[in-house]
Amino acid sequence: MPDPSNPDPADIAIFPLSLVLFPGGLLPLKIFEQRYIEMTKACLRDDSPFGVCLIRSGHEVGSPAEHEPIGCSARIRQWDMPHTGIFHLACLGETAFRVVESRAGKNGLIHGRVEWLSSHGEGIDPEHFNTCRSMLESLAKRAGQDIFAGQAAYDDPEWVSYRLAELLPVDSRGRQALLEERDTGRRLAAISQVLQPG
Repeated sequence: MPDPSNPDPADIAIFPLSLVLFPGGLLPLKIFEQRYIEMTKACLRDDSPFGVCLIRSGHEVGSPAEHEPIGCSARIRQWDMPHTGIFHLACLGETAFRVVESRAGKNGLIHGRVEWLSSHGEGIDPEHFNTCRSMLESLAKRAGQDIFAGQAAYDDPEWVSYRLAELLPVDSRGRQALLEERDTGRRLAAISQVLQPG
């Protein structure tokens, strides 16, 4: 997993998508464009992550899209090739990052130099945390624990905030703002506000 304490920028492939990936989040993908097939093969060969960034303008297919500068790395956990030229991937979000600079290759695949970002949570309001944890537990009871990757961590404020950020009925721009918020306490406060009735 990328280390946020390492100040040296890393070079990774960037996959602009019309969604926001959070650390610890599940990401199923169907890969069929040649540039992303090449990316997938390289990630599997080197056991390396790629980056997911929300599209700012453009589309997932075709010409390289303009993307948000802050995204989340993803690592392939499972893969299948049901037909030649098509990968089905199950990926897991790992670490938030900021793109320092990016470039598109001849095949249209974007590569970025990224710096890893950590979260902090010195001022977590217990009321906000309890509200969010209760809501997440309620949602998991209805949907089942398999909506999470691995074991639930209801006592971890950061984990709770990311899982709710995935599940809340907010648009992609709202999710992007929650990913960009590096203070867990403020992220929980923003989510609590969304949960307020009326």
